[in-house]
Amino acid sequence: MLGAWLVLWGGLALGCRGEPASLRRGDDSSGRCTYSFTVASPVEAGCPEAGGVLELRAELAALAARLSRLESRERGTGGSGPRGGEAGGLRDPQHAPQPACEELLRAKARLEEEKGRLERENQELGRRLESSAQEITRLRATRCHPRGEGPRAPAHAVPGPAAAPRWDPQPLAYQELQSERTEVPASRLLEETALGRPRSEDSAGCGELVWVGEPVVFGRADSIAGKYGVWMKDPKPVPPFTRQTTWRVDTVGTEVRQLFQYDAAEQMAQGYPTKVHILPQPLESTGAVVYRGGLFFQPRRSRSVARYDLRGETVTAEREIPNAGYHGKYPYAWGGYTDIDLAVDETGLWVIYSTEKARGAIVLSKLDPETLEIQQTWETNIRKRGVANAFVICGTLYTVSSYSTPNATINFAYDTATGTSRAVSIPFENRFRYLSMVDYNPTERQLFAWDSFNMVVYPIRLSQV
Repeated sequence: MLGAWLVLWGGLALGCRGEPASLRRGDDSSGRCTYSFTVASPVEAGCPEAGGVLELRAELAALAARLSRLESRERGTGGSGPRGGEAGGLRDPQHAPQPACEELLRAKARLEEEKGRLERENQELGRRLESSAQEITRLRATRCHPRGEGPRAPAHAVPGPAAAPRWDPQPLAYQELQSERTEVPASRLLEETALGRPRSEDSAGCGELVWVGEPVVFGRADSIAGKYGVWMKDPKPVPPFTRQTTWRVDTVGTEVRQLFQYDAAEQMAQGYPTKVHILPQPLESTGAVVYRGGLFFQPRRSRSVARYDLRGETVTAEREIPNAGYHGKYPYAWGGYTDIDLAVDETGLWVIYSTEKARGAIVLSKLDPETLEIQQTWETNIRKRGVANAFVICGTLYTVSSYSTPNATINFAYDTATGTSRAVSIPFENRFRYLSMVDYNPTERQLFAWDSFNMVVYPIRLSQV
């Protein structure tokens, strides 16, 4: 490149003298042989002043020197940055770091910082795990008894495996509780939980429902007729019946007339009734209850309520519920012709239904248990088709949100003392996912329910008033 510039400069300079083209040979100052080729310019009439030639020559020399430095630096460094040949130590803008390189350097710095933070967190987690393991060891040493030692189980406890399964310690913050399900005979269950007699701490006074426990299976229907049904115990029995006497009706069918009587818990659990009552009229759905020696039920395809005397085995009273919907007009959400539902609580006998005037909202009436005369009526704002079932505790109506959702809730409460309703959210488990009946027994302080062939009981807790 430098040689080309010199030849061009030489040709222009010599051509400007106007001499004819010629080739001259001679020695330079160092004694080397040089050749000079001269040609006239076809366009320039005259040459610049000698000073202009000198300036041009000086500029060309400076340019040649700069090009030489750049070429040598490029060969020596691969173009990666400036070197010390730059005047005054200034950077050459052509060799400044590229923006992409700067971004990579910043990213590298961030990654190193993140790495350091993670290492510190890992060390802290290790210290916590070690501390948790020491705490677990301490708890096991102070609270867990070795096999074969520790307090003895009560004599009436349910038999179980000889030793508890080995407890695998985990970090305390991430442990989960695990449960095992054990089948228990109904007779043993009754004996242990005192189902059939009121618990002394709950028997006095009323309160609001605040808790419903897990369902316990009491018995199971053995035929398709028992998919839906109703079972109950008399909270105020009359002789010869007792609080142990249990009653059951399988309600799948059009002519439901059989009322099964069980005098002992073992009979109920094994499915062997003491007696089978044949009702003079078929009943409809699962709304029946037993109270003060009588079975209260809705005769099929009617808006009436009847009382069947369990000792005399005859219908002693029957009364129509004015304007009540029946046979599928205002049932609960699950259907089953549950238009008229009877209930019992600490204050007496109730009937749950709806009318055209109420536009499908639940209507609650208090009944005289001997004459079935309506004593007082309340119209709620709870839509009957929107709930799965209902029951009454201490004069308050409670509803169940769903008959099939496993984790349902008690979702509404209507207080007859104030005539107001409120939303509540008390967990309620549908273990077998088809709840067709729920009733409250004020003596047992339990909920009785029928859940897809299964007769179950729910323990409850009421607030203290």
